[in-house]
Amino acid sequence: LLAVACYVLRREPRLPAAAKADAVVVLKAQRRLLLLHGEETEKVYAIALGRTPHGHKFREGDGRPPEGTYRVDSRNRRSRFHLALHISYPNESDRRRAAAAGVSPGGDIMIHGLPNGLGWVGKLHRLVDWTDGCIAVTDDEVEEIWRAVDDGTPIHILP
Repeated sequence: LLAVACYVLRREPRLPAAAKADAVVVLKAQRRLLLLHGEETEKVYAIALGRTPHGHKFREGDGRPPEGTYRVDSRNRRSRFHLALHISYPNESDRRRAAAAGVSPGGDIMIHGLPNGLGWVGKLHRLVDWTDGCIAVTDDEVEEIWRAVDDGTPIHILP
């Protein structure tokens, strides 16, 4: 219990307000999201993933985050989660693969905060993979990412 309390109460350094990332890297196996500027890592965030995080997203509802290179292509301030940055999944290759199998590739893959009204959960959300295929961070963290990552920024999602 003491270890959990220390984990929850530990304050992590804030990303400077003027920081800008020119790439985002998600390391699924390590449950980490990195904001990069050139060769420098600006900040590393612990994340929660889809409920079935291993492997590349194949079809709608499989609970997997995709793997590959995409872009942050839009943002939603009125999401059911505390801010959401949309990832450009599915790309043409994803659509072809799903079509060949006769399934929908899905979509609406985001980097987002916690469900509205549940921000108090904070870092505890990381203890389980709970999204439908998205990448989740705390509300404070998604606010930093929102400021630092412009639309069009590449996101590399690795196994």
